[in-house]
Amino acid sequence: MAQNTENILYKKPWGSFQSLKIKENCQVKWIEVKANSKISLQKHLKRSEHWIVIKGSPVITVNDLRKKYNENEHIFIPKEAIHRIENESDQTIIILEVQNGSYLGEDDIIRLDDIYGRV
Repeated sequence: MAQNTENILYKKPWGSFQSLKIKENCQVKWIEVKANSKISLQKHLKRSEHWIVIKGSPVITVNDLRKKYNENEHIFIPKEAIHRIENESDQTIIILEVQNGSYLGEDDIIRLDDIYGRV
């Protein structure tokens, strides 16, 4: 079980995230994606996610749709949907993520493509 801890900054090759609140079946994260970086193309078997763009204009993939979003826009990622955040700019992008599901551990990530060799 790879559960997160509230208010710990987790550094990743693409940026960082922090779990702001964790409750049963729900987790709220602050995600920062560095300039010219992207998270892995992934899916989750036990949770859905809601993303709100706080800063920047990320390119987001959800299944077959790859689209640029702007600040204040919301993206829903259903359980088992393939998804990715890409930052094609030279500024950090910030996403607020709300997860809902029966399991919220980081080991629920199934990576399909990853430029950092984590597939």
